[in-house]
Amino acid sequence: MEIQTRRKEVESKLGFAGTIEQKSLTDSIERENKRLEAKQRKREEMLDSSSYRLIDGIATAMDKYFLDPLIGLIPGVGDLLNSIFVLPFINVSLFKIKSIPLTLAILFNMMRDALLGMIPFWIGNIFDIFNRSFIKNMRLIKGFIDDDKEIISEVNRNAFWMAILIVLFGFLIYWLFSLAVKAGSWLLSFVDNLF
Repeated sequence: MEIQTRRKEVESKLGFAGTIEQKSLTDSIERENKRLEAKQRKREEMLDSSSYRLIDGIATAMDKYFLDPLIGLIPGVGDLLNSIFVLPFINVSLFKIKSIPLTLAILFNMMRDALLGMIPFWIGNIFDIFNRSFIKNMRLIKGFIDDDKEIISEVNRNAFWMAILIVLFGFLIYWLFSLAVKAGSWLLSFVDNLF
């Protein structure tokens, strides 16, 4: 017993690991390599998926080719139509990546874009040109797929505040929409009274 203890002490001082420790180390390295390979395979599958190609195409069309502000020019329904294009982003974040904080961040970006777009007299459409919420959402999703610790940490850290702001933006959007409906009905009744 004393010989084995002495032997382990000498092996430890010389930097040699015993067979059990060596096997444990080898097994740990092998498990880590398998985990990294599986992670890389999942990443490649995600990047090759039709869902990812769809959201990449939407982000390109809406923000790089300025389809978002053009659709926003349609009175009354432009911002609603733009909001429909965020559904594939929510699908990827919630069901493929399975991250509620990421989904909240995507909803926050979409609602901020809708709120800015509702500002009257084309000012909202000018803001839409510079806001580029679809590219922001794409960057967040790409960060989660690439396991970017900075993006993941930022999204997770801000999830609570994003949820609160989503509720606040929901009330503001509802209020602005109600105001627009009242203004539209007032304008119709005014025109109707003229004739």
